[in-house]
Amino acid sequence: MAPPLLLRPVSLLFALFFTGSASAAEVSARGTIETVGRVGENRYYTPANQMLTPAGIQVDLPGLRPQAIALSPDGRLLVTSGKTAEIVVLAPASGKILQRVPFPATPRITGEKNLSDKPAISPTAQLEEKSGEPLGTQIKPDTGAQLSFTGLVFSPDGARVYVSNVNGDIKVFSVDRERGVAPLTTLPLPEVRGKRKADIPSGISVSEDGKRLYVALNLGNRLAEIDAANGELLRMWDVGVAPYDVALAGGKVYVSNWGGRRPGRGDITGPAGRGTVVRVDSVRGIASEGSVSVIDLKTASVTTEILTGLHASALAVSPNQRYVIAANAGSDTISVIEVKSDRLIENILVRDTPADLFSATPDAVAFDKTGKRIFVCNATQNAVGIVRFEPIEHDSKLVGSIPVGWFPGGVVFEPTTKSICVANIKGLGSHRVGKVTDKPGKPSETGQNSKDYFGLLSIVPLPDEKGLAEYSRAVALNMRQGLVEAAKMPPRQDQPPRVVPERSGEPSPIKHVIYIIKENRTYDQILGDVPRGKGAPALCTFGAKITPNQHKLVDEFVLLDNAYCSGVQSADGHQWTDSAITTDYVEREHAGWPRSYPNLKTGDAMDALAYSPAGFLWDNCLAHGVSIRNFGEACVSDCAWTDKNKKGKPSWRDFYLDFVAGTHQTRLHSKVGISALGAISELDTVGWDLNIPDVCRAARFIGALRQWEADGAMPQLIVMTLPNDHTGGTAPGHPTPAAQVADNDLALGQIVEALSHGKYWSDTVLFALEDDPQNGWDHISGYRSTVYVASGYARRNTVVSTQYNTTSVIRTIELMLGLPPMNIMDASATPMSDCFAEAPNLAPFDAVPAQQPLDELGAEPKKIANPQLRKDAVVSSKLPLAEADRCPEDVLNRILWRAMKGTHIPYPAWAVDKTADID
Repeated sequence: MAPPLLLRPVSLLFALFFTGSASAAEVSARGTIETVGRVGENRYYTPANQMLTPAGIQVDLPGLRPQAIALSPDGRLLVTSGKTAEIVVLAPASGKILQRVPFPATPRITGEKNLSDKPAISPTAQLEEKSGEPLGTQIKPDTGAQLSFTGLVFSPDGARVYVSNVNGDIKVFSVDRERGVAPLTTLPLPEVRGKRKADIPSGISVSEDGKRLYVALNLGNRLAEIDAANGELLRMWDVGVAPYDVALAGGKVYVSNWGGRRPGRGDITGPAGRGTVVRVDSVRGIASEGSVSVIDLKTASVTTEILTGLHASALAVSPNQRYVIAANAGSDTISVIEVKSDRLIENILVRDTPADLFSATPDAVAFDKTGKRIFVCNATQNAVGIVRFEPIEHDSKLVGSIPVGWFPGGVVFEPTTKSICVANIKGLGSHRVGKVTDKPGKPSETGQNSKDYFGLLSIVPLPDEKGLAEYSRAVALNMRQGLVEAAKMPPRQDQPPRVVPERSGEPSPIKHVIYIIKENRTYDQILGDVPRGKGAPALCTFGAKITPNQHKLVDEFVLLDNAYCSGVQSADGHQWTDSAITTDYVEREHAGWPRSYPNLKTGDAMDALAYSPAGFLWDNCLAHGVSIRNFGEACVSDCAWTDKNKKGKPSWRDFYLDFVAGTHQTRLHSKVGISALGAISELDTVGWDLNIPDVCRAARFIGALRQWEADGAMPQLIVMTLPNDHTGGTAPGHPTPAAQVADNDLALGQIVEALSHGKYWSDTVLFALEDDPQNGWDHISGYRSTVYVASGYARRNTVVSTQYNTTSVIRTIELMLGLPPMNIMDASATPMSDCFAEAPNLAPFDAVPAQQPLDELGAEPKKIANPQLRKDAVVSSKLPLAEADRCPEDVLNRILWRAMKGTHIPYPAWAVDKTADID
């Protein structure tokens, strides 16, 4: 547990960071060379530009993503739960952890009277059972029990605790007279209509007498009334789309609906996970409503549905029971509903001004004891906002903010000590405590894998007016308000062209940008063997022999050894690469991905609730007249034989041999996953599909490039997916990991070569980055990854150690093409000016032939002499590698390590979180 944070003098805070009054040029120049992670006492850099300096007492929760928090009625116990099958019990005054209580077991067979004491078999154990041999991993057994989006409450008498479980039940705990907490029982939930699957519970509220539970059934769009003693289903009501939270007031139940009203005939809809649909806007295909349903318990009827802002989520009731407030995470507002009339009487803005960019993401709310203040978790600002609540005058206002951990998602007020207790979902990011080492004898506090989750609870005494002003300044500095303000500045007249202009709309010699999104590698895995950079050769699994073109790119242009992915896996990674931000929905879906895995790559991955209300990069282009062409991103593979009468699907070998021979027996084709992409996408190529060689994707792009050169009409922005560095294990008949990474490397080299020898080289920049770095380790940070820059204007043979991340790439693209930022994250990003020279060097890039055969396929297990590699081939054949991120990550990582390093070099067990999840 960290000590309380003392209020720091304003002068010190301003010395650490820049001020909001700095000019755009001054602010832009102040990039840092500090690494992501801990950089000082109570100072942590996130891989999304922002600094964390959490106030108050910090309670470390390694391995946990705390998604909800609750205070007992007597104020003596604080509980939280998240991405582990337990609740954590704390003393609210000190933050001392009193207990870690495992979830009560789930009956293995429906209708069993006695609860089984055996945990559910983990995916890893199932694979071991199939292969007949252990996988040599120490993954903690997955009990199948995890918190859902939210849902953690005490009964009114404090004798029970109820927790929503993503797998379709309510976990119940007892609290004895000595305040000891113990697992009690599990209450089942009804199946979703038309599907033999229990519904997904979300928010819970308990009746005043403690006898009934009101549970939001998030997938079935219903509210359930349940007997708290035996779990009997008493009544159900239809509500809106993806009901989130529940509150009781005035004899009525209020239910927030993430997706607003249910679609009616003629409404424009989009997917919302598990076959459900949601209303979307007609231009961008993004969820377009939020609402609150009201149920009168006396008449047992839904009396009204009140439209609020987007992503209506957390609810709170004022102490006098006169008002219900709803946090609108997608609109940066709080809606105030008068209980007597069920009218929306006020929308409270929780960012500074209506003209500001999307920047707050309010996802949790609580009142103080007087009802005169509201505490709101502004998740994207890593802060708790304090709102002066004056509903009668309609003059409620945000009066200040307190810095807490990364992405706060739950808040309660403890009246005895007058403290704000906050559950920070992302906490400190990829982080560890203890004597974990990145190299023998060298201590490290940074996670080596992006899934080294490290949640955090913040307990902050309510500050006085002066203290709140100090905290508010710290929040502004932490979120780099100077750059956000600079991003609003209009272009100046008579500015000289700069490769990266200081302001959007100012001239640049760059007229075209190619933006390539790759998959799942860390810096050390690819470039750890480059002596000039900060690499760990021992962790380099796909070095110069496998990736000669990527090595040549960093030799001839810039080597970025302090660049990071903002996301941790594909579900949030592609939101970052395409939107420069993630939503509350995506961050809460980490609790088992119960609705969807919204990675923008496969058919079931499209989920309009996951998309940022501020829009995608392509929406930004279309809105501002910037021409764009998309090659595979957010598209669904529809590849097949050219001859429709030919049965079965082509294999990787079929596609590759057809490509090499040029016989056109196979067909590359995609369907757009988001309607807005229809008019701007090349559909004769493909995005995510590991059956398609990346050199095929490169050839499609190069063909289009040659046509643009002939026509003189190259689009200003090209977005492209090159996914095969993800790899597919060592399954028989599938390309080996070395072959797939070499294929990806050659494809990138061929694209840069074609560009550099062509008509548009003098005014084009190519950026290539990974969507996430999850399938590997890095000795500096689990977020650190590769970013490549190629251009006639790129600096030559230079190491750039300025800290950049995914949003830096997007902000640089926006400045080059005259686009405004979309949200606070790209507005606050450091532009990549250090990567470019003032004068061009137009020497072309020549691709290096692959030194690894691209058609090297995994052998049949019986032909593999080494027992461990034979076992890996068997397991690989059973892994769901055709689907994005569905296989146990540590299992795949170990297979890749042995495939590349051999079995004689020990797996870097120090780099593995033994309790890592297996999304």
